[in-house]
Amino acid sequence: MYLMNMYPTPQLLRAFCVGGAVVIASCGQGTSGNNTKDSTTASAQQDSSHVPVETKAANTDYKPAFEGQTRIAGVTTSTPFEGKILSEGLSKPWGITSLPDGRLLITEKGGTLRIATQQGQLSEPITGLPEVNSKGQGGLLGLRVDPDFANNRMVYWVFSEQRPGGTLTAVAKGKLSADEKKIEGATVIYRATPEYDGTLHYGGRILIDKDNNLIVSTGERSDLATRPQAQDLKSGLGKIVRITKDGKPAAGNPFAGDANARPELYSYGHRNVQGLAFHPVSGDLWETEFGPRGGDELNRVEAGKNYGWPTITYGLEYSGKKIGDSIQQKAGLEQPVYYWDPVLSPSGMTFYTGTDIPEWQNSLFVSGLSSTHIARLVIQNNKVVGEERILPNEGQRFRDITQGNDGALYAVTDQGRLYRIAKK
Repeated sequence: MYLMNMYPTPQLLRAFCVGGAVVIASCGQGTSGNNTKDSTTASAQQDSSHVPVETKAANTDYKPAFEGQTRIAGVTTSTPFEGKILSEGLSKPWGITSLPDGRLLITEKGGTLRIATQQGQLSEPITGLPEVNSKGQGGLLGLRVDPDFANNRMVYWVFSEQRPGGTLTAVAKGKLSADEKKIEGATVIYRATPEYDGTLHYGGRILIDKDNNLIVSTGERSDLATRPQAQDLKSGLGKIVRITKDGKPAAGNPFAGDANARPELYSYGHRNVQGLAFHPVSGDLWETEFGPRGGDELNRVEAGKNYGWPTITYGLEYSGKKIGDSIQQKAGLEQPVYYWDPVLSPSGMTFYTGTDIPEWQNSLFVSGLSSTHIARLVIQNNKVVGEERILPNEGQRFRDITQGNDGALYAVTDQGRLYRIAKK
């Protein structure tokens, strides 16, 4: 199944964007309803003549801290591209990354791994991982393979672990067996304590930095009782941590030697970070995190900085009540580079470095859950200057996205699909 992009005129863009995604195609059949002629003949520019892609009313009347912090002008890709469904046989996939040979390694929420070819053939479930608690938002979450995987076959992953006092975000590692049927020697190397009797906000993404350390996101577990721990430097909740492959605090962390802080902490004041990516040019760490009702954020993460939750936010409680003192700016607390209201529900993300679609170069692609599309963000000088909705008609909760070894983008959805997104 192929889904082609379309290029509405500026006058029609608003109409097409209202309401987000619409399910037009049934599972595995038909098309998204996009017009083939439009996708091959029309063109568009990345300029301010385009209205923002979001036209629904915001949940709040909060004012952004600077121009362009939200509802930036929409952009449209002029290069024809397509989204192809490679498989619909995954079981609640959560994380996706590439193996050296180009195949894709995928986590399934229930606790198994799968390998997919770039044509969509799926392996049998890979077992041998520690048991996960998959209730609520828990399960087997993000993953990465070792840069030297071709020689050591090591895999690193994040999962929600059941402990005596509740659940927590844990990091583990293990070796993919030669027959690719199981993980050998699985070992938990880090636990973001304290434990909590809840099933929400585990964070769960993981990267490997240039120094071969692991960058891992944790959630603050959502509830009013745990929210303050996002600001607590002695808690592992609501943080981005930087650890070695053995789970120890990495050298050079910002709070090393501080008796009042955990040495593994890299940044704090986060709500629920499910997107992590390094900028391909600057090497900067970027993240996306869920706000409550409104206020989803994109942040450029700097060591030791406080990203504000729950002291400042551009969102509301799900009930509609204001959060805390209902402030959006405070000295010493970082402003998001960009925020969404209504929410995108941002999960996994990746920067594009392929060559087939030059206008996508260094764009950030963010998986949207409740918004049921992938957001393409054009970033210049650390600011978002354009936003586009990719595959908005699929009706899918996009959970993670990665760039494959072939330069194409591969995305997985909660409903079990694997997509390939590439030049037509």
